[in-house]
Amino acid sequence: MLSYPRVDKMKYLAPSILSADFSNLSQQLRFIEMGGADIIHCDVMDGNFVPNISFGPIIVKSVNKVSNLPIDVHLMIREPAKYIESFAEAGADYISVHAEEVIHLDRVIQQIKEFHVKAGVAINPATSVEFIKPIFDIVDFILVMTVNPGFGGQKFIDYTKRKIMALSKIRKENQSKFLIEVDGGVDKTNIKYLSDIGCDIFVAGSAIFKNQNITASTLELKNIIK
Repeated sequence: MLSYPRVDKMKYLAPSILSADFSNLSQQLRFIEMGGADIIHCDVMDGNFVPNISFGPIIVKSVNKVSNLPIDVHLMIREPAKYIESFAEAGADYISVHAEEVIHLDRVIQQIKEFHVKAGVAINPATSVEFIKPIFDIVDFILVMTVNPGFGGQKFIDYTKRKIMALSKIRKENQSKFLIEVDGGVDKTNIKYLSDIGCDIFVAGSAIFKNQNITASTLELKNIIK
């Protein structure tokens, strides 16, 4: 299980396997490990909450078998509470659910923690920080979507930077412990700025897996945020 050091000291790179070549996933995972990746990000989509379908617990279990890196499962699905146990048993170290989908958010956060998994809340680009303010003291991390969820390779939405800055300010003022994760359009042109304004975990898909040298791409991003 990954333990969190102080948020102002460590930064984590989390390649998203949504952009990986699934015909050779084991090798692709070795490439990102060689490049210094910290976490494996798994985008789970059901074709209902978002307009695409990706994969379920079986893939997460397979990833867990071939890699020692922590696994971050981002549930972009309807009724995620029904599937938390399955993903926890498959090997998830982090699980995030969307605030827009979950009615009883406090209950679902506690449900995730019951499986000794870090609990996260994700918010879409148009969802305000104020919407999730009540859970700041109980959540382990907040995932800020910087593209509209459902597809890889989208362009970073610029106004989402303000939400990251707001979360960073709130965290500092209240001495909160949550980490800030960013997902969508992250690449070498913006990752340093995102780090500077308070992000701790950086999800990158196309910027890593769509390059000819996956290890070099991973290493380049990792070096920028060190």
